[in-house]
Amino acid sequence: MKQFITGEDIERMHLQGKREITVGTEDVVTGIAREQADLLGIEIKQTNAQSMMQQEPRFQGQIESSGAAAFVPEFAGAALRGGSRQGVSVNPASADQPPYDIEMWRKKFPILKEYIHVANCSQAPQSDYTRDAAEAYLESWNSMGMDWMRWIEEVNLAKAEFAKLINAKQSEIAIGTSVSELTSTFASSLVYSGKRNKVVVTDAEFPTVGNVWMGHKKFGAEVQFISLKNGEIDPEDYERFVDDTTLATSICDVFYYNGFKQNLETIIPKIHAKGSLVYLDAYQGLGTHPIDVKALDVDVLVSGNLKYLCGVPGVAFMYVKPELTPHLKPAYTGWFGQENPFAFEIRKLNYAKDARRFDNGTPPIMTAYIARAGMQLINDVGVENIQHWTDRLSAYCIAGALDRGLEVASPQDVRKKSPTTAIRVPGDSHHVEHALKERKIIASARADVVRIAPHFFTKMEDIDYVLDSFAEVLKL
Repeated sequence: MKQFITGEDIERMHLQGKREITVGTEDVVTGIAREQADLLGIEIKQTNAQSMMQQEPRFQGQIESSGAAAFVPEFAGAALRGGSRQGVSVNPASADQPPYDIEMWRKKFPILKEYIHVANCSQAPQSDYTRDAAEAYLESWNSMGMDWMRWIEEVNLAKAEFAKLINAKQSEIAIGTSVSELTSTFASSLVYSGKRNKVVVTDAEFPTVGNVWMGHKKFGAEVQFISLKNGEIDPEDYERFVDDTTLATSICDVFYYNGFKQNLETIIPKIHAKGSLVYLDAYQGLGTHPIDVKALDVDVLVSGNLKYLCGVPGVAFMYVKPELTPHLKPAYTGWFGQENPFAFEIRKLNYAKDARRFDNGTPPIMTAYIARAGMQLINDVGVENIQHWTDRLSAYCIAGALDRGLEVASPQDVRKKSPTTAIRVPGDSHHVEHALKERKIIASARADVVRIAPHFFTKMEDIDYVLDSFAEVLKL
């Protein structure tokens, strides 16, 4: 996969005492990276294709794809085969310790000095990296006045960092300001006038997704919902609802309300077997467990950035399977979705050939800076490492909640949930959220639950304090 070498990468190598870096023929070294290398005395060497094949991968260990033929719908032609990705191996650790230096990472989040932050299903805390990224943009704006080439480069680097999370390429990633915007872009790409005009949606989707699909009923879309059963979606219901009239099936990776996690390896083949596209909203869990779009054969994946990716509102990303891209012509579009935005052509649409065609207006520059810094942090820690620790925290939280007599609204099998554990409360859940904040705990209320959502920087003693405080608040 193409790698992007940035100024931050050069600085990291300098701190590690390295004096040279070897890059492949397809790798991209940014202008700022070259300037930093010259300044710090680091030599950039380029290998030929043969020697690149002999190099060790960036990450040790490997997750192979299933090797099954990739799904391509009727309107897009013959099927092609999927790929594979490099994965991060989980380092051995004791049951009560994460496979990384948790104290080092905790120091990168200033708010953790004062608060226990378990609202990562809603908004992650600010890190030193994301603050530095925001200030880098502000400094660029202040010192340069206008530096669009550098700013667009940063947008592309953010796309590339997102691509690393899901085993994709930068060219397969679009950027927008929200999942609402990108979902609308994809939905406007579909034609609802043929035999296939049905969109199957589950009641586990975040409301914005259902809202978008319902908005397309006026264009001929028939929208059908799969109901929840005890806070979960029964995989067999996909067999019943998805049929030969289904154009797209809209599924979430994780249910925002209680953290229920669907088995994508089982569900996606069921949907494809009926000839339907798969639209996957990964917002609620991306960054806490691996998602490989090639191995899973995902058609479209979207995610925002402010939750477990340690970013901010105002930016979102969408992966589109490259075999589909030429066949999708979004009506929800803008000048950055064109092959040459600066041609300023007003009388015709000339969509970009890759996933850029799903970009819309002027990209979210400042939030792209911040998003890249947050995602780079997640990639550096390693998603597999994060899953290892957050699964342990999740099991500990469920057991502790039940021991304290709290009502758990989440699945109690860790294999069926994200790090989010929802505790059902009487009355107004936001009152409980505020009471916890008075005790220096940041949690997240939704409907009749308050969600405890730890991340890779959360310690077990944090969970104990949160649950003790929870029980005390409910008793009061």
